[in-house]
Amino acid sequence: MTAVVLPAVPRVLVAEADPWSRDLIKQVLLSVRCDARLDLCADGQEALRLLAENPYDLVIVDGELPGVDGLNVLRNVRQRKRNPPLPFILMSSRNDSASVREALPLAPTAYLTKPLNMESLTQRLQDLLLNAGEEVFCEMPTLAAGMTLPVYLQRRRELAEGAPLMADVQMAVNASLNTRGLDLVRLEEEIRTDPHITAVLIAAANSAALHVGDAVQTLSQALHRLGSAQSMNLILGLALKHSARLSDPFLADYAERFWDLSLHTAEYARTLARLLDLDQERCYCAGILHCLGDLALLRCLQEWKQAGGELDEREEVGNALAEFGAAYGSALRTRWRLPLELRELIAATYQLGGGVYSREALVMNMAAQLARLTEHEGIEALAKSRTARLLKIGLPELMRLRKK
Repeated sequence: MTAVVLPAVPRVLVAEADPWSRDLIKQVLLSVRCDARLDLCADGQEALRLLAENPYDLVIVDGELPGVDGLNVLRNVRQRKRNPPLPFILMSSRNDSASVREALPLAPTAYLTKPLNMESLTQRLQDLLLNAGEEVFCEMPTLAAGMTLPVYLQRRRELAEGAPLMADVQMAVNASLNTRGLDLVRLEEEIRTDPHITAVLIAAANSAALHVGDAVQTLSQALHRLGSAQSMNLILGLALKHSARLSDPFLADYAERFWDLSLHTAEYARTLARLLDLDQERCYCAGILHCLGDLALLRCLQEWKQAGGELDEREEVGNALAEFGAAYGSALRTRWRLPLELRELIAATYQLGGGVYSREALVMNMAAQLARLTEHEGIEALAKSRTARLLKIGLPELMRLRKK
């Protein structure tokens, strides 16, 4: 029997239509082989083009790709009669026996049903990409010569991964598991205060692959549209990413302050929405998400330091937040295609634009102002503000809110 010789640096093609599932597979792959060369695409025609142009060591394909489906991509690969056969993992939402039998003559290395089982996928990748007992270590990429912090942050704005995790992902999932599987109600309780998880799940639930009916605008709606398995996969996948948590004490302290501001804004927004008979959960989510850009910027600052950049913790961090924080938040909300209505509520936490305001936007503006007040500041001026007048909320109501 001939031993399989694994490549020094494997090249892998991932063809998956849904961007969030594609990113999840990417993170699992990199957790197994951080040095892997990855090509990612979203349709079958592009997959065939890449296969014709590049020698791959592993191919992972979604069975329901647009254009040319995954089964036909596999058929095309097998017609080339490569020896030994190219390892090919076919993923499919079809788990019926007829679909499996249709794929078997084409000898896929594995037929995995979706939502994916991350443990099973990880084990498959380890078997295919690692020799027994082998571990791969990768050094952090270094900064380009002459790179300055402002240029680095400007370039990273459109590529930022998002905020650091504030919740303990593994603990949250474990606390939500019971004998019947994952309890979505309990999971929501465990993760609802985490801005990054909230944003990613809402964005994933609104992706083209899952978009049916009205846009998802709350964490609860997102969890129920995604379902238990996909929700758990996405959450656990976030923890695999580089700089998922802030290890730098100074930056972590900054993040705690922005997180605290988010929590206070969200709680004030939910209480005000309840008093005024508005959508409490949508207002709560908008409050949780409104500092997403500042938190994402802090994550990029940690990556800057890890790549060898110097950082004046007092002056440069403050300047970077002032210059780029809002832009990072706007870029993330746009790139992740968060619903416009939710983005408008987030924008209202900073300022009210011209024109007619919804009552929910006024609630968000008031909640953010309440959250930013220090304990030594009075709220008399806030009670006289235009927002308070439009909401018809006076000093007594605001005083009761502050005491809660």
